[in-house]
Amino acid sequence: MLLARALRAAAALRPALPPPRPLRSVPPRVLPQPPPSRSLWQRSDASGWRAALLRPRRGSAGGASCGCGGLHTEGDKAFAQFLTDEIKEERKIQKHKALPKVSGGWELEVHGTEARLVRKVAGEKITVTFNINNSIPPAVDDDEAAEEQKPDEQEEPNITSTPNFVVEVIKDDTKQTLVLDCHYPEDEVGHEGEEESDIFTIREVSFQPTGESDWKDTNYTLNTDSLDWALYDHLMDFLADRGVDNTFADELIELSTALEHQEYIKFLEDLKSFVKCQ
Repeated sequence: MLLARALRAAAALRPALPPPRPLRSVPPRVLPQPPPSRSLWQRSDASGWRAALLRPRRGSAGGASCGCGGLHTEGDKAFAQFLTDEIKEERKIQKHKALPKVSGGWELEVHGTEARLVRKVAGEKITVTFNINNSIPPAVDDDEAAEEQKPDEQEEPNITSTPNFVVEVIKDDTKQTLVLDCHYPEDEVGHEGEEESDIFTIREVSFQPTGESDWKDTNYTLNTDSLDWALYDHLMDFLADRGVDNTFADELIELSTALEHQEYIKFLEDLKSFVKCQ
């Protein structure tokens, strides 16, 4: 009797629990619109089947896994089908099935996204190195012209790769390499009175030890922004005498564009295999 009374007294002294909080209705999150892609195959047809293909399906997160250990969802299936069609379209517009050659006796070496052109002339070795990554200038949209054209008349922009490139000139009897950092300016502006302007410019010039892969930051680097025009013209003539001129720069753009498109298709194929877990 005393024990029961003690338990009732303890229960009476225990503070009452607050009532449960009402659940709030959380509004659905609005996902941001993805940025436009570089794909040339983005036009939608009248039937709207492409939008239905890319529209996320409810319950697609709970997919089944296979022996590879990866997750397979309806979204993955639609993604893989989109990549299959995209690869077909990119192969249709691929201009070069093999990488184009550069005239002038240049030998090409390709290591992934990096390419190297080598030429030997009278005791000198000239090497031009470039990388296709981040080599495509951003597209400039002309909204007014696009509004005047019908959807069927609008043409996709021509994607061109204009990479920065480095020219190294090595003489057999010296221990120094002359290094010239070149790039393609957005607006090709030539000197007044010239019939033909240069489509590339020299940005920096320096000497580096021959045979060393790492360049020394302690070596003096000449920036051409404030350089005398006479000295700059002699540097351009120095490159032209060794085969690095406007013709070479044009062919370099064609080579870089073909290599970039080739690597882009390979990336799509690897992405498709990854999504399908092949």
